[in-house]
Parts: sequence; C-alpha cells; structure tokens
Amino acid sequence: MPPVGGPPPGGKKSKTPLIVAMVVAGVLVVALVAVIAAVVLGTGNDGGTAGGAAAQEEAADGSEPEHRKTWESDGDGPEHLQEDGSVVLAEKGADAPVVEVYADFQCPACQQFEDASGDTLQRLATDGEAIVHYRPVSIFSQQPAPLSSNSLRAAAAARAAADYGKFVEFSDLLFENQPNEGESGFSVKDLSAWGEDVGIDDAAFAERVKEEDEIVDTYVDDYTPRLTREAQDKLGAAKLSTMTVGELIEWGDDNGVDSSFLDGTYVGEVITATSSVSDRYSGDDAFVGTPSVYINGKMVDHDDAFKPKALKKAVKDASPGEVDTVHA
Repeated sequence: MPPVGGPPPGGKKSKTPLIVAMVVAGVLVVALVAVIAAVVLGTGNDGGTAGGAAAQEEAADGSEPEHRKTWESDGDGPEHLQEDGSVVLAEKGADAPVVEVYADFQCPACQQFEDASGDTLQRLATDGEAIVHYRPVSIFSQQPAPLSSNSLRAAAAARAAADYGKFVEFSDLLFENQPNEGESGFSVKDLSAWGEDVGIDDAAFAERVKEEDEIVDTYVDDYTPRLTREAQDKLGAAKLSTMTVGELIEWGDDNGVDSSFLDGTYVGEVITATSSVSDRYSGDDAFVGTPSVYINGKMVDHDDAFKPKALKKAVKDASPGEVDTVHA
C-alpha cells in the first residue's frame, strides 16, 4: 500500500469549482457559488429520480431488468489502476468503445444508476464489448460535513481498494451502504471491514483508510472554512464568486493558507479528478453533475444511461475507443 505523502496528486493544483449540488432530472448538478453553501437535494436515497423512473419504465415495457451483482476478482483480473487513480475494467487486448463513468459515492442518483446499469457495464466489459473507465469524483467536496466528509472518505477508500485490484467490488459495497443525506457514514471502521469483506487482508489498507480520514477532517473542518473566509475578507464576494477551487487554493498558498497536506493523498487525487472532468469536456458534453456517462468522449443521454437495454445498444453502436490515461 503506497504511503500518504509524496508529489502533489496529478502533478498540479486542483481547479475544482466551489459547488452546490441539486437534483435536476435525476442528476446531481453542480453550479458555481461564491461561498460554501448548503446542499439542496430533491430526493433522498429512497426517493425516485428521473433516472430511476427511466429504469422502471423500461422494465414495464417488457425488457428484462439487469440487477447489479458483486464483481468477483481473483486479484489478477481485468481491473487496471491508472496513474491518476481511476480504474479501467476491460479484458486484455480489448478493442471496444470506452465508457467513462463519473460518480460520487455519496450521490443518490449515482446509487440508482449503479442499481440500474452497473451490472450491464460489468458484463459488457467482461465480454470484451466495452472498456469501462471508472472515474470517481467528489461533487460535494466543498460542502459542510457530513456530505463532504462522506463523499471524500468513500472515494479515498475506493482508491485504496484499487491498489489491491478490488475497486469494483468495494464500490459495490459503498453504494449498497450509502448513507442518507445529512447522516454521517462511511466510517473508518466500516470501510476497513468492507475491505476485508472483498478479500483485502493487508493491514496497510485499514491504516491508509485511517490516514485519509485524518486528511478529510483537516480539509473539511479546518482548511476549507479558513481558506474561504480569508479569501472573502481580502478579495470580496464578487471576486470569490469567479474563482475555481484550484485558483482559490493557489491564492491560499500565496497568502498563508497552506494546501501541502493534500500532496500525495488519495483525497487530493479525487479533488484533482473532479477538477479535471470540468476541464476535459465542454459544450453539449460539458460535465454538470453525477452520474455522467460518456462513450468515446460523447455524453450519453441521461435517461438512456439508466436503461440497460438503451445503454447496451449505445455501446454496441459505437466504434472502438482509446483510454486517455496511463496504466499505473
């Protein structure tokens, strides 16, 4: 298990926007805000979203629903950890469309997407018909606890599980045990136990989960409030409203608010990943929230992403693609 510490994640500072999240048509949407804001969620874990309704509608139309099952890995399976911390699920030598999945483990719509289409993607990957690229993000990273801490702690633990080739199995457990909004969850104890459940018997995993939890506490409880407060006092709300988190972090480093505690951490990796997707896509394919699914760089219609039959057709109709990351 790689230790906490080392070069900055991704080799550059985060540019994650300050965000507020809301459910719009079944997707958690991110929007720029001037200061840390409360999260507005249109539905809880038990509530229906447009995506969940789409999956139910497809089943009502007579198509056979596919239910996600736990991925079984022998430690030498088709999971491939990438240098940026993302994970590619594909058979060796697969020449197939690339399906990117951006999800936040605290996002209720993401949980519903996994319930509806997760197994379909796993089957497509193991059948050599798709290269599934899992790219976890934290759209809640700038929100107050427990939303932010739940999101970041889960993502960091999933990244640690990826070191053992257990990302998919572990992710399944995270979504199955997703806490309700406003409730603390994804505790260090639970995350460590779930690691054992998927076959991680290295004590270094639990230690890494604990170390990342300490980073989360520092980021959520101390660093972000101080950084935002000082920036607002010195720059004003109008200027602050135009800044991305990356710009704000850089400003903080130049003005006595040190971000180096994020260097080399998995928390830092997920913050960088969240920033990178906003830079990667624009126009009709712009990233606006989670879950977001892309096939060869083109965003999949949200309702289609929740319909296994429609998603499978979109994959099979696409040409082979190329993964844009480097194997770790």
